[in-house]
Amino acid sequence: MRWIVLVAVLVAGAGFTRAADDAKANTEYQLANYTKFEYRIPMRDGVSLFTVVFVPKDTSKTYPIMIHRTPYGVGPYGPDFPAGRWLPSPLFWKSGYIFVNQDVRGRLKSGGTFVHGRPHIPAKKTPADVDESSDAYDTIDWLIKNIPGHNGRVGMEGISYPGFYAACGMIDAHPALKAVSPQAPVIDFFDGDDCRHNGAFLLAHNFNFFGQFRKLSPKMYTWKDPREPEYGTEDGYRFFLDLGPLSNSDKYLHKSEPFWADQMAHPDYDEFCQARNLRPHIKAIRPAVLTVGGWYDAEDLAGTLNCYQRVAASSPDCPQNVLVMGPWVHGGWSRGDGDALGPVKFHAKTSEYYREKVELPFFEQHLKGVAPATTLPKAALMYETGTNRWRRFDTWPPAEARKVTFHFAADGALITTSPPAGDGFDEYVSDPARPVPSTERPTPRMEKEYMTADQRFAGQRPDVLVYQSPVLTEDVCVAGPIEVSLHVSTTGTDSDFVVKLIDVYPDDYPGIDPNPANLHMGGYQQLVRGEPFRGKYRNSLAKPEPFEPGKPATIRFTLPDVSHSFRSGHRIMVQVQSSWFPLIDRNPQTFCDIPKARPEDFRKATQRVYRSTAMPSGVTFRVIKP
Repeated sequence: MRWIVLVAVLVAGAGFTRAADDAKANTEYQLANYTKFEYRIPMRDGVSLFTVVFVPKDTSKTYPIMIHRTPYGVGPYGPDFPAGRWLPSPLFWKSGYIFVNQDVRGRLKSGGTFVHGRPHIPAKKTPADVDESSDAYDTIDWLIKNIPGHNGRVGMEGISYPGFYAACGMIDAHPALKAVSPQAPVIDFFDGDDCRHNGAFLLAHNFNFFGQFRKLSPKMYTWKDPREPEYGTEDGYRFFLDLGPLSNSDKYLHKSEPFWADQMAHPDYDEFCQARNLRPHIKAIRPAVLTVGGWYDAEDLAGTLNCYQRVAASSPDCPQNVLVMGPWVHGGWSRGDGDALGPVKFHAKTSEYYREKVELPFFEQHLKGVAPATTLPKAALMYETGTNRWRRFDTWPPAEARKVTFHFAADGALITTSPPAGDGFDEYVSDPARPVPSTERPTPRMEKEYMTADQRFAGQRPDVLVYQSPVLTEDVCVAGPIEVSLHVSTTGTDSDFVVKLIDVYPDDYPGIDPNPANLHMGGYQQLVRGEPFRGKYRNSLAKPEPFEPGKPATIRFTLPDVSHSFRSGHRIMVQVQSSWFPLIDRNPQTFCDIPKARPEDFRKATQRVYRSTAMPSGVTFRVIKP
């Protein structure tokens, strides 16, 4: 085992060294070619936002302005220090822009009060009415009037939370804002993004993130991040199981991070949550939009897809609206090569391709008047995993896609013929004291690679149902969202149902090299997409309803989009279970306010999944030609 660890350390060390060398070269280029200024830009209500501006030393021409607004700090602070770890890529620095990086309202050196996912004010604003859209507008207005050497055109970009601020900036946009790239943007905290998926709470991710957030400082730019909660172990399964009910998290988070307390106080999709849904406000967008995300983004995959779809549906006059999805984890397109995720190899430097052929040309076109890039499609540039190739579409989901339903059948079969006859069902016992792990060995954090993780360990458990197709004789290319229809019952009064779509590799699939963990890829069960659904929200996320024990009920929901080819010789598998821990918090299986659940509320329940003509269960794909 020691040599395996040594190989892993050496490989990681080589990557760190290359990244450090690249960062050093970029820093030296910045210092040689840009001058840094620091300003406090006044907003309409009198609050000032701390803003860093990098201006090219070459004054022989004018430059567009590129803005990045962030809650994570624009450090290192001081005019003599270079830019920290923030977008865009070094390609932009060499091309020539005026770069603006801003602490958002209430964070680090900016004035005012910080509000998580600050609600948008759709009505005409008074000077006292501020939101992230107005702050972006006021920032651009000040820059245009006070920073010399610009060409009158402004762009915005950001990943994750900064992606949220970029998306806000394109709403009621300043006339000078010509191009925006929301990348993995948080669009709805409580429905699909960071906090909840279909009513189920993302425990490990939120515990870790909000355990850090109030402590963020310029020191975040050191390699070792000391801001995590004190777990005392790397066994995340045991840590969160020992923690017990969510109410026990108070000693870690409740008093130090108000937004954690807000999440505990608002488990339903109530007015507080709905006010933080940006989707209704994304309309009549005037700048060109490049929305970017990763198929394996464990945090804001839904936000990316929702952002693109809202612009497409509500902004017919938008000059350009393109969606780009690659085989990346959260923010993976902005760093590294993008040629693999864990043992899953893509055999191409997808991140480099995106930065060189997509991101830079998009902004060059709209901010500098450079000819449009031939790499940009009309609507969607999608990396199709499985075949490992880029595909271009005029609409997304593709208009030519046909729906194919895979029904659950007896003996674990997955069939595309008519639903099975009879009154069949499959059942299992779900025990909150022994939940199904989200990965084979969960750590206390949401692991970035869980979205391609091998599921063989889960399928061997008695509390996981497995349905599998025959060996495919031709490629099945799936493009778009996946519809789930379950007919279920439970002996409890509440229950989660987790549905996982899996690509089963052939037994003779070649191994990987290097392979320090000695992982056998033959028979590998790669997670393609998985989502939980909290059963009490089956009719409304805002109004939970208990199950009537033993009475069948219907649950319908949608798994986020995929672009994946199940290759000839592979199998398609679906797994169904009632826990996914500690990725998702435990459902007590007793109808209650889960953040206030008591230990005695956590009870075993027998779950049934029906598979018959009257009550068919299955998944529906959108299939396109290879």
